[in-house]
Amino acid sequence: MKKNNLKLLCKNHVEQSTLLNKLRDLLQPTMARLGASFASTGLSANFWTGLGLSIAIAAGIVYASPALGLPWYYAAVVGGILLLVSGFLDVIDGSVARVTGKSSKKGAFLDSSFDKIAESVVFVGIAAGGLAQPVWVIVALAASLLVSYSRARAESLGVELKGIGIGERAERLLIVALVGMVPHPEAMNWAMIIVAVVAAITLAQRIASTSKKLSFT
Repeated sequence: MKKNNLKLLCKNHVEQSTLLNKLRDLLQPTMARLGASFASTGLSANFWTGLGLSIAIAAGIVYASPALGLPWYYAAVVGGILLLVSGFLDVIDGSVARVTGKSSKKGAFLDSSFDKIAESVVFVGIAAGGLAQPVWVIVALAASLLVSYSRARAESLGVELKGIGIGERAERLLIVALVGMVPHPEAMNWAMIIVAVVAAITLAQRIASTSKKLSFT
């Protein structure tokens, strides 16, 4: 009886979605229409994935621009806008793949790999531009990559972790983009601290969820 209760608790935990995942579910019909519109251009999902990466790299370069003497707030705002556009395209590529029926393991691999490259470039740009203290950038980036690693490792063992935790990649980059645009010199530093905390909590949630699932195998 106790074991069954644990299984039910674990199942309920795994089925929980992050805030943005719930929002994505509500917006699914709209995203399907957008996916159809973008697919009508004849450009593949991989193209939109690559474009999203390019824009994220541009965001990282803009974030680093204060090192060249450009105003820090200009970098924070323009970099944030580019980061939001990149995030939008990161959602669109999946919609295009579903609409065209061309989802593939190769596309999933490229999408996941490009996500990590984009995230790393953005954080490095923030550190290079002096928008936040390097130590917090390092902590935030390390915690974020550990969150991604925990999911990859768990799924290699047959445990699905999609939607588990309070802060997946989309949530974390949204924090960077929006908090970073607050007109205060310490805004991006606070964004890094928030991302570090959110990522650490998410990592703990994923470790706990995976441990529970594996205990029943």
